[in-house]
Amino acid sequence: MDPATVSTLVTPVVSACGLEVDRVEVVPAGNRRMVRIFLDGEGPKGRGPSLDDIADATREISRVLDDAPAMGSRPWTLEVSSRGVTRPLTEAKHYRRNTGRLIAATTAEGPLTGRIVGVTGAEVTLDVGGTPRTVPLDSLTRAVVQVELNRSIDDEGQ
Repeated sequence: MDPATVSTLVTPVVSACGLEVDRVEVVPAGNRRMVRIFLDGEGPKGRGPSLDDIADATREISRVLDDAPAMGSRPWTLEVSSRGVTRPLTEAKHYRRNTGRLIAATTAEGPLTGRIVGVTGAEVTLDVGGTPRTVPLDSLTRAVVQVELNRSIDDEGQ
């Protein structure tokens, strides 16, 4: 069983749940295999899937994999989760889903830290120290969300 086969099997049910498969990993774990499926999507507020979205998709994924001959007879364990906050932002939809969040990015000009205030087409607008700065997405070589433990919910506009 390989990740591409698992992805092909689960993509239709994940799509029916309103989500998308971000990546699939199949890793040996002793005498069994660990099947890890990472999901993404707009979610209820356009900011990614909720725990309920992930739980609903997990039930459907489990059902499909249990019935699939491609899984073979060797035991396996399923883990399903969201894309994760530590994954690099690589597409416009990733930036859009993280609007309002602080990111650390690398450009050809050097490092850049700012809060995402908007995404249009192939550009992201960041608040960098109180000044808006529009950056083409293709000029960002790496960008990750910065976890802010002390940020209040009011700061996120929710």
